[in-house]
Amino acid sequence: MNIAVIGTGYVGLVSGVCFSEIGNQVICVDNNEEKVQMLNEGIVPIYEPGLKELMISNTQAGKLSFTSNIGEAIHQSDIVFIAVGTPSLPNGEANLSYVEQVAMEIGTHLESYKIIVTKSTVPVGTNDRIRDLIRSISSQPFDVASVPEFLREGSAIKDTLNPDRIVIGTSSDRAIQTLKKLHRPLTSNLIITDIRSAEMIKYASNAFLATKISFINEISNICEKVGADVTRVAEGMGYDKRIGSAFLKAGIGYGGSCFPKDTQALIQIAGMVDYDFRLLKSVVQVNQDQRMQVIYKLEEALGSLAGKTIAIWGLAFKPDTDDVRDAPAIDIVQHLIDAGASVRAYDPIATANFRKEIDIASISWEDSPLHAAQDADALCVLTEWKEFAQVDLTTLAQTMKEPVMIDGRNVYSAEQIQASAFHYYSVGRPGLVKVEGKAPAII
Repeated sequence: MNIAVIGTGYVGLVSGVCFSEIGNQVICVDNNEEKVQMLNEGIVPIYEPGLKELMISNTQAGKLSFTSNIGEAIHQSDIVFIAVGTPSLPNGEANLSYVEQVAMEIGTHLESYKIIVTKSTVPVGTNDRIRDLIRSISSQPFDVASVPEFLREGSAIKDTLNPDRIVIGTSSDRAIQTLKKLHRPLTSNLIITDIRSAEMIKYASNAFLATKISFINEISNICEKVGADVTRVAEGMGYDKRIGSAFLKAGIGYGGSCFPKDTQALIQIAGMVDYDFRLLKSVVQVNQDQRMQVIYKLEEALGSLAGKTIAIWGLAFKPDTDDVRDAPAIDIVQHLIDAGASVRAYDPIATANFRKEIDIASISWEDSPLHAAQDADALCVLTEWKEFAQVDLTTLAQTMKEPVMIDGRNVYSAEQIQASAFHYYSVGRPGLVKVEGKAPAII
């Protein structure tokens, strides 16, 4: 099929590349001329494992191209995907200005029947708004559909090419048949529903996953007080098929481009229909508070943070991505700086993006984990990059001024820590503080 994808951000670029990979002719559109030129030269502006290779191979095969000419792309396509950003407004609502602008441009350039598919995450009722905007501009026939994305950064290619399900929301039988044909090579699990339910499925899914994360983090905080191990608790829970093991990993909370934005947006959606979504508000608050557990444990270990040097391992909100949007590291590093500490930071991929958020003289940007830990009073592990688990703990302890570690992602096993010299604080697991001349103490 001939497809146009408008927007070459995370969702748009991954979707366009993967649609071309399964044999479609795809034109990706962006109004940023410099970005289009980069993409045509094979330069990927985001880090996602496997994306660059697929993009280059399909571009060379003639199945994938990039342009800033939206009219040309619409003219050559049968299906037009809207995949532009819907960032949060100050009150938490989704900013739909980019979606509405694209809808009006589609209406301006519509010359024959097209299926307009919203891939962006949008509040319930947005596709009706898109339909009305296009109809106000064009008399050409078209159908509107909602096909929300469920990608995980770091595994987006796999998630796109091997999805759990595809949700197709539309009232048009013609659009249903075409979109089923397009997506059938990816999965036979096609969920056909109305547009408003499709819009709600995306928000409800992300809100539920965020709830699981905040729940297990609350359990982890109780585990620390009663001497239980949250990793064993989560394992035991996960065997229950009604619960499942996914998203039950305790840590310092979620971040990224989806969960924070979508939970806030759903709270606003509920408020607009006079419903107080108390559960989700608590989920958001728990997530925000969880980040401060790192600071509390640092203060317990070191006392005042003023004048201390703190090593930070991991700046991205999760491994295998360079995305730092709403990453816990932002709040944690900012608090350290405000408390008078110096920070030595390392991330294998995300440093450049993080420096756009915070870049001051009291932060030194290091090129390796050990360089970051050199002469540090404490180390905070904020992202579970695989390379951190491979660092020799004996060498690491010798590198630091004081062998104090706050493991915000439970990277290390109890056996590794017991064999090391570290004063160790984890999340929801009994920690070991080694005091000279005394037995290890549970904290």
